[in-house]
Amino acid sequence: MKEIMAIIRPKKVSKTKDVLDKLGYPAFTAVSVMGRGKQRGIAGEVNCELPADILARSGGMRYIPKRLISLTVHDDDVDLIVKAIIKVNQTGQIGDGRVFVSPVDNVVRVRTNEEGDQAIA
Repeated sequence: MKEIMAIIRPKKVSKTKDVLDKLGYPAFTAVSVMGRGKQRGIAGEVNCELPADILARSGGMRYIPKRLISLTVHDDDVDLIVKAIIKVNQTGQIGDGRVFVSPVDNVVRVRTNEEGDQAIA
């Protein structure tokens, strides 16, 4: 099992949810997060006008609103899920996000005590 965490644009969550649902992974966790990449923030990511003098002084915004989605998948599905997330979220512009894949030792479904693959099925 692997955990896939993706940091994506807020406006891409709905399309990402739809593609994950079609691939058989309708359950995931989404959290509003703030961050920035090497470019130190892009003003175009937010839905408000910023005065030019503020942008000139700061060189950009400190943090940009993003969404962090997390889901646990079977090892055999990792490449499919990662490629689907990238396809939906890739615009070719700075700020498209990142995808992280980490091993998961175990999962336990609280309601039934099922473990491992049965807990994510």
